[in-house]
Amino acid sequence: MKNYRREGSILHKKSYAFAVRITKMYLHFSKDDWKLMAIYKQILRSGTSVSSNVHESEFAQSPSDFASKLYVALKEANETMNWLNLLHDIDILSETEFESMASDCSELIALLVSSIKTIKKNNNK
Repeated sequence: MKNYRREGSILHKKSYAFAVRITKMYLHFSKDDWKLMAIYKQILRSGTSVSSNVHESEFAQSPSDFASKLYVALKEANETMNWLNLLHDIDILSETEFESMASDCSELIALLVSSIKTIKKNNNK
């Protein structure tokens, strides 16, 4: 089994930092607002899943398994962006909060897309 350890990579660091930010944002939401609790839990799940899948990719069984884990992380980042947009549009996140979180999420998406393209390019050689 080949080890694809990525802990020194920018993707590894930024996905973990984003999971921390998402968790802190979730803890900041009002627990009294039970009507939105399902959305709050969804953004917590998808936002922290990005880091989980990046970490899981470290011990991929093959380059295609590595790419597959990053694809899942990409899908979760895209879902997180959807929840961020929704929370902004219903005035739960301020413009400043949204811009900051959306910027980090967009950066993760770009890093994941770039990583996946690199893997595909290297596998096609």
